[in-house]
This record gives sequence, structure tokens and C-alpha cells, in this order.
Amino acid sequence: MSDNPLLDPGALPAFSDVRPEHVSPAIESLLADADAALERAVTDVVPADYAALSTALDVPVERLRRAWSVVNHLQSVADTPPLRAAYAENLPRVTDFMTRLGADDRLYAKYKAVAQGPGVASLSTDRRQALAHALRDFVLGGAELQGAARERFAWIQERCAELSQKFGEHVLDATDGYALYVEEAELRGVPPDVVQAARDRAAAEGRAGCKLTLHDPCFRPVLQYADDRALRERLYAAHARRASEFGLPELDNTPLMRELVALRQEEAALLGHSSYAHLSLVPKMAKDPEQVLGFVRDLARRARPFAERDLADLKAFAARELGLNELQAWDRPYASEKLMQSRYAFSSSEVKQYFTEPRVLEGLFRLIETLFDVAIRPDQAPTWHDDVRFFRVERAGQPVGAFYLDLHARLGKHAGAWMDDAQSRWLRPDTRQLQLPMAHLVCNFAPPVGDRPALLTHDDVITLFHEFGHGLHHMLTQVDEAAVAGIAGVEWDAAELPSQFMENFCWEWDVVRRLTAHVDTGEALPRELFDRMTAARNFQSGLQMLRHCEFALFDMRLHVEPGAGADIAALADAVRREVSIVQMPPFLRYPNSFSHIFDGGYAAGYYGYAWAEVLSADAYSAFEEAGVFDPATGRRYRESILETGGSRTAMENFVAFRGREPRLDALLRHQGMS
Repeated sequence: MSDNPLLDPGALPAFSDVRPEHVSPAIESLLADADAALERAVTDVVPADYAALSTALDVPVERLRRAWSVVNHLQSVADTPPLRAAYAENLPRVTDFMTRLGADDRLYAKYKAVAQGPGVASLSTDRRQALAHALRDFVLGGAELQGAARERFAWIQERCAELSQKFGEHVLDATDGYALYVEEAELRGVPPDVVQAARDRAAAEGRAGCKLTLHDPCFRPVLQYADDRALRERLYAAHARRASEFGLPELDNTPLMRELVALRQEEAALLGHSSYAHLSLVPKMAKDPEQVLGFVRDLARRARPFAERDLADLKAFAARELGLNELQAWDRPYASEKLMQSRYAFSSSEVKQYFTEPRVLEGLFRLIETLFDVAIRPDQAPTWHDDVRFFRVERAGQPVGAFYLDLHARLGKHAGAWMDDAQSRWLRPDTRQLQLPMAHLVCNFAPPVGDRPALLTHDDVITLFHEFGHGLHHMLTQVDEAAVAGIAGVEWDAAELPSQFMENFCWEWDVVRRLTAHVDTGEALPRELFDRMTAARNFQSGLQMLRHCEFALFDMRLHVEPGAGADIAALADAVRREVSIVQMPPFLRYPNSFSHIFDGGYAAGYYGYAWAEVLSADAYSAFEEAGVFDPATGRRYRESILETGGSRTAMENFVAFRGREPRLDALLRHQGMS
């Protein structure tokens, strides 16, 4: 046990040393410590005092959370069968403890005693907010349930955790398990770097030709550029059918989704809510599902005329210029790229040659340093893959936080992009030392090909800025109470504000020119090319907004309507008929890989992207008014939103920055729909 890296209390996780065989012994030891701490905390030995409870219980529980966070992270970015087995073995044990901890009526009573005791008035604002959240979360965690209801609630938590994990594994396995081998001639129109990567994948297996996969750096450019319509259809169909009844039965997510939705509704009923959507909204900004449904449908109504115009333009162009009289789902990305090239005289592939990964990171870091008065320094740390880099963030020569950067797609790594908190800021009650926040920033961009640097599309750049927005929210906090520091305690439907806020800088010339250096010539992106990009910024924004509204409406209806989970494909079709204006193939099973709501914490919360975009667009308009690099505005944003985190409500933070509540007009203007 002494050499188990998951038990090492060092400042940095020993990712490179962790092996599957370390997981069970470490978790068993840490669970035993946390269990003993819980039993001690509910006795008279520990008084009903916030600091005493934090010292007695939060310290051992945080050690458990940190170790499990390492295991969970590795399972997402470096999945192997032995690690997956170790994770699956320990997931029920960790879930059981966390459920018991959140539902312990003895501990709940002690926290209520703290809230009602004479010392509460002397608590800091941060601690009072954390205490209020804790009392709310005890109720949501089932602490007021008794007898059979309590046992059933605990079983539901464990089963839902297991089902969510299986859902994600099925999506990963269905994605990793697909390969299409083609001759290079079939890839006519596809950018050379994508073709070279496909050729390298085939060569690595000792095969001639090219290997295509369903990972984004391959799948999306093939759909976007391949002249071979049959090839596009074949790859699209494989992607659309992932983890469904059309593939391997053992990877079909349909029964998992049905059970998850049913269990979520049962959980809500046990806690006295009419639906899981009602339960989900308790800690969010939106007050009830009706408000959310109205918000999403209003956005869809506003976007529809623009989407209808977008689709009419695309159909006319495809028929006239491409001979595609019946535009199918696998044709739209291809025809859209051709239309954009025709209308704005540039292609995404052309722009990508200017966004080399080193240059983008250099420009991004410089922007962050300028806006938020910090310095980003490369450093060394054990990592889970050779591609991963580690950086520290400083202000005035003092450390503020740190982050791991993992940018490239690979086998065994879950798709998408995300920020995870590796460690929260916390003035530790056991040592009185300040623990600084650390983040994992993860993307799935195409890796370098040969001796050339990795190239990013402009969409990739936007994704990178988005995830850094989350990371800054986590790392720049000045709150010392972990439960409300950084992203912790922030309403879920406001959590995307800092990430979507950062996306706006990707459309500022003074920012973009510092992000670019042509891969061959080193020249910055020409201004006239940037102007054409900007003119195309809202290209098909109506269609994109409708697509988001479709997903958000599906998610909310799935979790608010009784029995909606019985036939998920039918609900998806019904929502499409209500919102969408494009025809999709009958074999499309997007819910089966909709990880956000089945394996990502966004259940009955996907609307939050659009909800938070209202906040982020309005927040960014302050920079448009004062100047993109205005230091006073940057400082006010940092202090009002990034530094305060969850220690105040999201609305209080927003009003502190803007001096008023948010307005919808900035979002509509940014989307070209005003």
C-alpha cells in the first residue's frame, strides 16, 4: 500500500504510475477511512460546528474524491480493458458511499444544528453559501427518506451510475470498433492532411490504402469534403447508428436509456417531485420545466425563418451546382462547405493551414495573460500520455492554479471536449494550507502528421477557447471554500457562461491575427481572408440554432413527460417534427450516443447551453463597448464572475459585472438573427 500512487498525498497525481491493480486496494483503504470519519462526525465527539465538521469529515472524503477522480479521468482518456474492469468493480462501492453520505439523516441533523446555532452569524459569506447548498443537497440526496424508500433511493443511485458508465463505454466501443478501408482515389476532395492521417493508420496495420474511422478528425472532414457520395453515405450511416439496435446487440444503448429515464422519474417521485425535470431544476437558474420549454420554443420560433432561408439557399445551390436534387443528411455538410466556398470564397481547409497548434496556444495564452493579469508557465508533471502537457498559472509571481492539456484524438479516449476539475481551491482545515485548483483540459483534435505541427480548424479553435473558459472559471477563483470555489456550486444552466464567453474572441481580428502562422510560410492569416470568414460567421446560424433547440427540447420532454422513455426513438421523431425543418434518415439514432444527457450530467439540463449563451453574449457586449483588450473590463469580469464562482448566485455575479440583468438582444445579434 505504501507504493500505491493513488494513496500518495503529493501535490500532483502520479498518472504515469497508476495501474489497474492499484485501484481496488486504494479505494478500499480510502473508503474505510471515509466511512470511519462519517461515523465519528455524527457523534458528540465532533461538535455541531462548521470548522470541526470540515476537519473531521471533509478531509478524508476529499482524499477519496481525488483518488477516484484520477481513476475516472484515466478511464476517459486512456481506457483499457483492465482499467475498465477495475473502474466497474469500484464504481458501485464509491457510489454507495457517496449516496449514504448525502442521505445520512444523522449528518443532516448536525448540519441543521450548525445552521441554527449561534456560530452561524460569524461564518464567512462563502461558508454560509456552502452550508445552504449542503442543506439543499441533503434533501436532494434523500436524507429525509425513511425505510424502504431510503433503500430504494440508494439502489437507484448505484444503478444509474452503472447504467451511465455502460452507456459511455458502448459509445466508445462502437466508435473505436468501426473501420472502413478505402483506396486513396476514393478520398478525392478530402484535405491532404486528413488523407495522410488515414494512410498512416492503414500503414500502421500493415495494410495498403487508407483507414477511415468515426472519430471526429476523420469523420467530419470526410463528410465535409469527400466528392464520393456513396462513401459519405456509408460513413454517415455508421456514425448515425452507433450503439443502437443496428449494431452489435451488446452495444445497444436503447435498453439502458429506457431504464435510466424510468429510474430518474422514480427518483424524482421518491423526493416529492412530479418529474425528473422538476427535480433537476431545483439547483438551477430556471424555475420550472414550463419556463425552460417556453424559452427553448421561443428560440426555435425566432430561429425558424432564418433556418428556412438557410435550407432554401442550400437546396437551390445543391441542385444547381452539384446536381443534388434530393439533399440527404450525408450531403448537407458537403453541400454546405461548397456553398460557403462559393459565397465567401474560402474553405475551412484553407483556413486550417494558418491555425497551427503551437501558434494558437501562444496566442491564446497571451490573450488570457492580457485580459486577466496572469502568466501561464510550462512545467513538468507525470501524465497519462506523451501528448499531454502541464502548465502552471501565476499572478504577480505567485501560483494561482495549474492545468493538464490533452488535445489529440486517439484510441481509448472518449470523444468530445471537456474540462474536469482535478483539484479544487481549498483552504484546508487540516493543514491550514491553501490548496490550489488544477484542471484537465481535454479535446479531440487531429494529431500532427509527419514532422508538421497539428492543424486546427477554426471550429477547433473555438472549442479550445470554450474549454479554456471553463478552466479559467475553475482556476482563477479566489474563494477558499471548496464547495463553492470556481465551478463548484454554480448553477448548471449558468456554468457555460465563461466558456461561451471566450468563444467570442475567436472572431476578433486583433486576436485571430495573433493565433495564426501558415504551416508552410509562417505568414499570419490575411485580413481579407478573415473578413470573408467574418462575413460567413452566421452562415446557417438559423439551422444550427434549430438543431440545438431540437436536442434541448428532446432532453426536457424526455424527463418531464410521463412514459416518454418507453419509446425514445419515437419521441426524437416527434420533437424533430415540431422543431426541425430538415429531413433525417429513419435509421438516425442520435439519442443512443447523446452522452451529454445519459453520461455527462446534462439530463434535463441541455437547454443550459442556450440559456448560458444569453448571459455570455451579453457579458461579452461589455468588451465590445469598452474595447476587447480593455484592462478595466477584464479585471471587472474576472473579479465579478471568475473569482467569485459559486459563492454567490449566477444572477448576482452577472449583475455585479453588467450592472443589470441579462438581455436576449446580444445573443440574437451575435447569431445574425436580430
